[in-house]
Amino acid sequence: MHDLIEALLLGIIEGITEFLPISSTGHLLIAERWLGHRSDLFNIAIQAGAILAVVLIYRERLWQLAMAFLRPGHAAAMADARVYGQPPREYAYRLAAAFGVTAVLGVLVKKLGFELPTEVAPIAWALLAGAVWMVLAEQLAARRAAVLGERAAITWTVAILVGVAQVVAGVFPGTSRSAATIFVALLAGTTSRAAATEFAFLVGIPTMFAAAAYELVDVVGSGEAAHEDWSALGVAFVASAITAFAAVKWLLRYIQTHRFTVFAVYRAVLGLALLALVPAAD
Repeated sequence: MHDLIEALLLGIIEGITEFLPISSTGHLLIAERWLGHRSDLFNIAIQAGAILAVVLIYRERLWQLAMAFLRPGHAAAMADARVYGQPPREYAYRLAAAFGVTAVLGVLVKKLGFELPTEVAPIAWALLAGAVWMVLAEQLAARRAAVLGERAAITWTVAILVGVAQVVAGVFPGTSRSAATIFVALLAGTTSRAAATEFAFLVGIPTMFAAAAYELVDVVGSGEAAHEDWSALGVAFVASAITAFAAVKWLLRYIQTHRFTVFAVYRAVLGLALLALVPAAD
């Protein structure tokens, strides 16, 4: 029972933090210091739960983009065929470009043998640096929006930079993939918070699916899956999916009328608290 409760907590942490701009990897690495390290398969499962939640939320948009390829004539005739002012097929090409950049750079990082740090200190510093980056980026983005007006279209530049940002966030736990991608989009020309956030989340779907599949192949090949606690894994998967669904739904409503400042404050407070606890934690 104790193990199931720990799995439940880890699933909830993953679900809440995966798409909020506060770093899921950083939170999980810290949580595992007290709740115990989990297998790679377990981590894949809770990430898959979060991905499933976002797929369900954006199911209509994903269907629209799929139809743009499968039935382009039908999609073009639809009144809602455009995605933030762009034809669905054009928007989908931008998504593919962002994912392609992430895939190529991600494989390169893997080949170089990069491993995530397990110490608290670098995660804490990344949280603090990310807090400062978010405040400055939002100020710059607001000034650009005042000058350029509302721009929701995703350009090729935005798509490529979002792809790079995903890899940078993966290399430095505590950075936050969603924070990096959303603010890169805002600074690169997409002044609409809603449009930048949706593109960042949609790019995250194939990226996270690919990363989970890559890790799953290794796990199955190593025989690790045979020793997995499937009850705990199932509990964590469901908890992650439910909490991610609620967290993303809340965030999409929140950003309609609020800035991201509250997340920057949270990151700063957490980062400082972790630095204060580093001697005890390590």
